Amino acid sequence: MTVPELWAGVDAGKTHHHCTVINTDGTKVLSRRVANNEADLLELIGDVRELASDVLWAIDLNAGGGALLIALLVNHGQKLLYIPGRTVHHASGSYRGDGKSDAKDALVIADQARMRRDLHPVTTGDEIAVELRILTARRYDLAADRTRAINRLRAQLLEYFPALERAFDYSKSKAALVLLTGYQTPAALRECGQDQLASWLRGRKVRNSAAVAATTVKAAQAQFTTIPGVATAAAMVARLAKGMMALDEEIAETDTLIEGRFRRHRHAAAVLSMPGIGPLLGAEFIALTGGDMTVFGSADRLAGVAGLAPVPKDSGRVQDNLRRPHRYNRRLLRMFYLSAQVATRWCPTSKAFYDRKRREGKTHKQATLALARRRLSVLWALIRDNRTFQASTPQPGAVAA
Repeated sequence: MTVPELWAGVDAGKTHHHCTVINTDGTKVLSRRVANNEADLLELIGDVRELASDVLWAIDLNAGGGALLIALLVNHGQKLLYIPGRTVHHASGSYRGDGKSDAKDALVIADQARMRRDLHPVTTGDEIAVELRILTARRYDLAADRTRAINRLRAQLLEYFPALERAFDYSKSKAALVLLTGYQTPAALRECGQDQLASWLRGRKVRNSAAVAATTVKAAQAQFTTIPGVATAAAMVARLAKGMMALDEEIAETDTLIEGRFRRHRHAAAVLSMPGIGPLLGAEFIALTGGDMTVFGSADRLAGVAGLAPVPKDSGRVQDNLRRPHRYNRRLLRMFYLSAQVATRWCPTSKAFYDRKRREGKTHKQATLALARRRLSVLWALIRDNRTFQASTPQPGAVAA
């Protein structure tokens, strides 16, 4: 690998970026604040390229405010690295001056790119991968919003109607949410009665309406005390229930969009052939990796990004002390961990590997992480060779691959 002539560090922001360019001696040759619009960014790229033909860029944002600059750099064939803001923050303490400024951060970014060899290259990814990144990020937010809404709803119910709060699992029961859009208090449920309530639920296409009505009326018969503020609390519960149903609809629509985009990707067949990986987890993998394995260079490098490759924590006589890295992609780790958990149930090869790790004294979490690491290498090879996974039943006593 040839050594660049210059290193350009960019401290990215919403409205403006600061770019600092240094040479092989670490001497500053350019420092400029530039607006985050296409014309000014193109002018900056042109001025830097006039200084040298071989420039290595580094930026502290890989999305958001830095997206336009990243796209322009990639389109102009520039090499670009991503250095997390946390890394910049810790590194800046070793540079002169206690203050913080965009110019100093840009200098730190450029200098870290000049010295380090472990920074991840940035690419824009193919069109489908970019779409999946947007859609999976939206689904992640929707799922978080739904969890918060469930917690608020249960907390509100617990304040004035604890018997109904514990009667249903509101994270799974659509029938309970439909119920709460119409009836929220013990008095209203007792006045309605079981038969009328069951008829009301059937009219809204609720499954097992009779059982739901019986459970609800039983909860209402267990409480005759009226809690202060019940009318306002009940109105809030109804609003939360309607909001959760709307979130469920949007999540379902987003899942359909994700699956449709994912199945059009060139690696979809290879990814889906892996036991334990369905359209949603597969789409997450493509979105987080950009769909281009050549960016990582090797399966070991991808494992490091996913937090599945331990790093040494040796000190003095303490040797071979390994720990999980502090800096890794937690969503990518979640994707491999969840798929490994599913694979232990449905894939004989994965189950044999997991059982062997448990016999070696590993905990469930450790064995699952070890399986996830092994499956990462397999998935890497499938994508590299453009083939699909072929399951084989392990023989008794054989070492699982």
